Amino acid sequence: MIRLLGRVTLDLGHARVAAGPAKQSAVLAVLALNANHAVPLDSIVDRIWDEGPPPAVRSAVYAYIARLRKLLERLPDVRLSRDGIGYVLGIEPDRVDVLAMRRAAAVAARAVTAGETSHAAGLWRSALELWHGDEALTGVPGYWAARQREALESERLEILAGLYTAELRLDRHRAVVGELAQAVADRPLAEGLVARLMLALYRCGRQAEALEAYERCQRRLRDELGCGPGPEMSAAHHTVLTAEATGAVWSEVPVTPAPVRTEVSGSGSGSMRAPVSDAPSAAAPTAATSIRGASSLSRVVPRQLPTGPRWFVGRENQLAELTKAMDRLGEPCGAAVITSIGGSGGIGKTSLALHWAHQNAARFPDGQLYVDLQGFDPSEEPVAPDVAVRGFLDALGVGASSAPLAPQALTGLYRSLVADRRMLIVLDNAADSEQVATLLPGCATCAVLVTSRRRLTGLATTRGAQILTLDMLTDTEARELLSHHLGEEQLRAEPGAVAAVVGHCAGLPLALGVVAAHAAAQPHFPLAALAEELREESARLDALDGGDLTANVRVAFSVSYRALTPGAAELFRLLGLAPGTETSEAAVSSLLGAPMAATRRILRELEVVHLVRRSAPGRYRLHDLLHLYAAERAVADQPEPSQDQALRRQMDFYLHTARAGAAILSPLSHHSLEMDAPLAGVTLEHLPDQAAVMEWFRAEHSCLIAAQRLAAERGWDVLVWHLARVVDGFLWRQGHLHDHAALWRTGLAAAERLGEAGAQAWALRRLAHACARAGNHKAAVAHAGQALAAASEAGDTAEQARIHDVMAWAWARQGDDRQALTHVHHTLRLQRLLNDPLAVANALNAVGWYEARLGDYRTALTHCEEGLAIHRREGFRDGQACTLDSLGYIALSANRHADALDYYRQALALFHDLGNIYEEANTLANIGDVHLAHGRLPDARENWQQAITLYQSQHRKEDAERLQAKLDSMRPPS
Repeated sequence: MIRLLGRVTLDLGHARVAAGPAKQSAVLAVLALNANHAVPLDSIVDRIWDEGPPPAVRSAVYAYIARLRKLLERLPDVRLSRDGIGYVLGIEPDRVDVLAMRRAAAVAARAVTAGETSHAAGLWRSALELWHGDEALTGVPGYWAARQREALESERLEILAGLYTAELRLDRHRAVVGELAQAVADRPLAEGLVARLMLALYRCGRQAEALEAYERCQRRLRDELGCGPGPEMSAAHHTVLTAEATGAVWSEVPVTPAPVRTEVSGSGSGSMRAPVSDAPSAAAPTAATSIRGASSLSRVVPRQLPTGPRWFVGRENQLAELTKAMDRLGEPCGAAVITSIGGSGGIGKTSLALHWAHQNAARFPDGQLYVDLQGFDPSEEPVAPDVAVRGFLDALGVGASSAPLAPQALTGLYRSLVADRRMLIVLDNAADSEQVATLLPGCATCAVLVTSRRRLTGLATTRGAQILTLDMLTDTEARELLSHHLGEEQLRAEPGAVAAVVGHCAGLPLALGVVAAHAAAQPHFPLAALAEELREESARLDALDGGDLTANVRVAFSVSYRALTPGAAELFRLLGLAPGTETSEAAVSSLLGAPMAATRRILRELEVVHLVRRSAPGRYRLHDLLHLYAAERAVADQPEPSQDQALRRQMDFYLHTARAGAAILSPLSHHSLEMDAPLAGVTLEHLPDQAAVMEWFRAEHSCLIAAQRLAAERGWDVLVWHLARVVDGFLWRQGHLHDHAALWRTGLAAAERLGEAGAQAWALRRLAHACARAGNHKAAVAHAGQALAAASEAGDTAEQARIHDVMAWAWARQGDDRQALTHVHHTLRLQRLLNDPLAVANALNAVGWYEARLGDYRTALTHCEEGLAIHRREGFRDGQACTLDSLGYIALSANRHADALDYYRQALALFHDLGNIYEEANTLANIGDVHLAHGRLPDARENWQQAITLYQSQHRKEDAERLQAKLDSMRPPS
């Protein structure tokens, strides 16, 4: 047997063996009190070390476990093993004296209920005989051991009370009066035992001694505890004085089993994770609770939840997750169900917690506790854990005079009181995991909801908490929330203003609530007036001020900002200046001028407090309103020279990474582009191949456009021009027509300010091409003519050749293939003079294409096949794809359908691999034409539909309408 009711020992039958040093004995006690349940390593550490564990604490525990295993080998059928979450002592419960004592007491209580009082008395005596010392866990140090001793002594008092109640019922007062006198001498403040001694003395005819026993205890209660006798002693005193010894008093004394426990809740350094923490309840007074250090308490059911939100929308997934988590309540894991709700200021964390709590109040018949921990309060300091515990004890009916003074004892009492209750505990606005830890119950019957602006990873790691992170409301949910506030009639009357308000509030519930309050306060003002106030970015946060600290978006953000370390605060400010609202780790590293590892650490800090959100691996997003606030802080707090340095580093990141990618996509276009080396502190992305290049450009598309716009605003014209050059190829391939035209309008303005004719020629040519693609043919021809003049002035023959190619394209888009052929002949002539093989091959394809358009298929075939051979020899896949598409057109026009399909399919595969969805759409349409010519109508429809989908995604309205008309014409009449 493992003995804990005295010194911790192993009873081998023929001898008792000590369990080892004090802390090793403590480890055995923890495992034995939780026999056959897993105890996590962290829980063992919590119980053994009060003042914080030493650095090598795990190694120490492992050593104790190893020694105990060797020691326990001497006990048959006992096994100390490890499972997934901790250590398990496998043993028959009756072979641990504490568990055997509890079982005997429980059987005794049932025997009393069955009328077997004599049998019950015998069982209680056998339970008491298991004690082999004055106190349990003798020699085991620490607060946890002290709490166990206190709890076990209470259990011994319960057993003594049950025993002597049974003996008095059996009229054995003479046999037990001496035992009772000794028990009272050992425990002079145990009022329940004193009351039974008084009754025994009285039954023995010793009334005066009974009254003396009363007086002695009364004096000690007054002198030591400052209180008078409780109901049991008072009732016994009345019986002795009035000679009403009817037996009613002891027959009505409750004889209850000690509750099934593993160990009492509470520890010296944080909350427990015991499999069960079923501490003595204050619900029913016993002989133990009659001792005036744990006074008798009635069971109070607290209802502390504040009012939930009047209107609540969305969050269906989070509500379902909360319900799913709470369905685990009461499972035999020994720990409370904990869910932490995180998100930025104003996102609706408290609203979600209270909405769910009110909807599910019936799950918690023993009540709800609530505290605002003020972890991120704009005007108050965070609530100290012991203050929060004191508030919980008040709610549970423990007056200040009855509560212990020491914080650890307060926490232990709180956990004891909630241990057997099915309760919800809401810890709102927590500063961090440490503030929460003390307030966590130690039992499996309680649920905890925590809200915090900080991601409480520590709770998930050490307590198994579920983490829920709130994002912004969708536009539909935001409109629904406004509808609740303002009424559907007003929203229907101003749909445009509603859309603008929803867009400017960016899904932040606090912002929507402030706007709704403004609108409700001025019901005769149109919603459009509020939308106009929100339109200007510089004044938007002013418009989202509801007039107090709790209804002010700027204040909500400032609280999180003030909690940042200096390095994180600086990065937050710089992100407000940076282009775009989403960025990569490498871009942030360049902005900060710091190594990647340091940048990731700071980003994690911002992410933990929900000032940035990880949108994808390695990418972070700043909410629109947070972006505005960060920019405000940058203007106020960030020195201007450091602003410029940071932004120039980030511009260099975008420029030089894009240039490396553009050189892979379009090697012909960038070999002549000269630029300075990137600044010190810039972290460049490595893009090994074309697939990686396209993935990077797609991810950084909006940031690159924003970067060029920012560079133009700051007057960095060389950067503007260079960014246009290196982003051009990606936008061309992806068919981003409007972005492409805007890119080159901005690039042209910078080239004109720089006064470089060559740069202007290039910009005008690309702008002409973008306009031609977008259907603005007149502007395309005009820009191409200006480009040709600028290139002639600069003496740039290669540029003149490229401009002639664009001129041809612009004329062809207007239906003049003859004029187009004239220009591409100029292109071919000039490129042959320059002796650039790939440029010559491109020109040969262009000549062949326009020849085919004019019906000269034989010559066209010759030119295109010559061009294809060069492209294949040089390994230029873009050129191969374009030329194969031309050859497909030639074959189709010559009614060689099989050849046409083969050429087009080769071209389609290449365009797809290259990410050139602009030409991919065209080739799909062409394949449909081949199927139509061959009589395969379903195949034609399928390819045209795919092409229409791509056209629409590229905003190519005319192309989509043209093909849709062809598709409609094939449908049979209805």
